Amino acid sequence: MNTYFFNDLLGTIVERGRSIIERGQGRAATDDDLADLAETLVGGRGEASGVAVAATLLDGYAALDREARVGFFEILAERFGAPPEPLAAAARAFLEQPDDAHALRLHDVSESRRQELIRRLNRAPGGTAALVAMRADLLRELRERPELAAVDHDFRHLLSSWFNRGFLVLRRIDWSTPAVVLEKVIRYEAVHRINGWEDLRRRIDPADRRLYAFFHPALVDDPLIFVEVALTGDIPSAIGPILAEERQPLDPKRASTAVFYSISNCQEGLRGISFGHFLIKQVVEELARDFPALDTFVTLSPVPGFRAWLDQERGKEGPAVLTAADRALLDELDDPGWTADEATVAAARPVLLALGASYFHQSLTKHGTPTDPVARFHLGNGARLERVNFLADGSPKALAASHGLMVNYLYDPRQIERHHEAYANEGKIAVSPAVRRLVRKTSQREPPQPESAIASHE
Repeated sequence: MNTYFFNDLLGTIVERGRSIIERGQGRAATDDDLADLAETLVGGRGEASGVAVAATLLDGYAALDREARVGFFEILAERFGAPPEPLAAAARAFLEQPDDAHALRLHDVSESRRQELIRRLNRAPGGTAALVAMRADLLRELRERPELAAVDHDFRHLLSSWFNRGFLVLRRIDWSTPAVVLEKVIRYEAVHRINGWEDLRRRIDPADRRLYAFFHPALVDDPLIFVEVALTGDIPSAIGPILAEERQPLDPKRASTAVFYSISNCQEGLRGISFGHFLIKQVVEELARDFPALDTFVTLSPVPGFRAWLDQERGKEGPAVLTAADRALLDELDDPGWTADEATVAAARPVLLALGASYFHQSLTKHGTPTDPVARFHLGNGARLERVNFLADGSPKALAASHGLMVNYLYDPRQIERHHEAYANEGKIAVSPAVRRLVRKTSQREPPQPESAIASHE
């Protein structure tokens, strides 16, 4: 094959595509220019020319400012949906003769032109990464522009297929991992900030620490999601000892508990496409194989919505979870320095533990699931809410979000599927007896005393 001829031809096609974008010397691309390229791409038949046009369109999109990108999304919503006349005709034909042939025809014409456009854009070099970034831009606009929801639906539908479990690769990240990946782990950590290289080394280099990540072949050195694991002798009640600079590593052969203390999603453009369930399940299998003595798999998780829920309860009149004494105490906790006062800490302990347990039962969405996103993730994956931990994270961020509360979710391999099915089908939340005993009833006069099984850290 004459590769020189092919390269010259491909270069000519790319230049023609760029001429559509530039349309005038020195003028930047516009959303209308990209719309013309999109029409060319969807209507074209040539594989090589399609790749070139797709690459040109993605380059042009990357050069747009935010306003022009929104304009491009609006064009996709208005002009690249399913063709209405063929769709109506196919629907009528199916109603008249509801057989497989007419059903297939209806299915084919009901697909939006956007989906074919996105598929063809994905053929460009680096197309998958560019489309993930494009969806991240789209998600930032959805709240103010709900008319773009159909565009996001098409992105999510295709990305869910391209990023299904069969394409994901689990890799352990350690100190020998290439720096380009380690830098991204530092940048993407979303729960407990990594303060530079030495902090990262403390989390991945000792024998009792692990970090696992999912990767995709199209994003070779860019993790999709990762989990940080500590191997310990028991269920932890605070994050401080896990992240401590000076600590004595544990011989992993003596560990009985694997603690998932941080899970970070890395790609905003893949929001809503779940990898976490598969990640935790596979990491549990890896750890159980490598360390047969492990018999407990738990998280140490934040409670990001707890304080916001308390503030809502404080604003309510009439029957509520909070007593007058609770309200007075919470007024004291508005002072960021409350953790330095021993009397306030002692008074806060039973109240926050009881209210923390109640939060998961009473702060629910319209579908009956917890409003707390971390709780939805773990409970939906089949975990059990095992323990509430008082002042488990004393960082300013945690005090502002949850008064320092953290919880343990227990992943029991023998019960995961049963808990998952009960949550998915009946909305039932798996809760340990100790946590259940803490739950407040509306207008309860006195807070219950915490059970000995409810850990605290002062």
